[in-house]
Amino acid sequence: MTTVNLGFNQEQLQGLIGAIKEKPERGETVWEARTQWKGGFKSEASIVSYGRNFTIPMDEPTVLGGSDTAPNMVEVVLGAYGCCLTTGYVLNAAQRGIELEGVDIQLKGNLDLQGFLGLSDEVPPGYKRVEVEVTLKAPKAAPEALQALHDVVLKTSPVGCILSQPLEVSTHLMTQM
Repeated sequence: MTTVNLGFNQEQLQGLIGAIKEKPERGETVWEARTQWKGGFKSEASIVSYGRNFTIPMDEPTVLGGSDTAPNMVEVVLGAYGCCLTTGYVLNAAQRGIELEGVDIQLKGNLDLQGFLGLSDEVPPGYKRVEVEVTLKAPKAAPEALQALHDVVLKTSPVGCILSQPLEVSTHLMTQM
């Protein structure tokens, strides 16, 4: 199968794939984040996995009492899903020899604030539905190849899995006096 260069380190990735095929336990990873309150509804997520150091500010829009200095958490979730899908399209297109010229993903989430605000026990606090529209610009690719690409990306998206599958979450409270 012919690969194409879409701007990422394919040699590095192929080395990782080979290492995981050789010893599947190498595929087990742990990702970490820490959040801290910055006043009002502002908070900041620090990403520290694997020696990396990034911060992502978050806030609520003014209509929800925030100061609108950054995206809110549910917007970041949509952005994370869109970026995860984009990575999947680029990775899998390169491996399949599909020359992508563009990936544009529009996401929309429907959320009823009654759940978040504690106004109804009948309304879940999260998204009820997420709609995604993907536009791939690949003039040289056959429609069947793009559909197959789309199918594999949806099947292998980690964030898509997190959003659509039940997940065990363990939360422990620690207090300071």
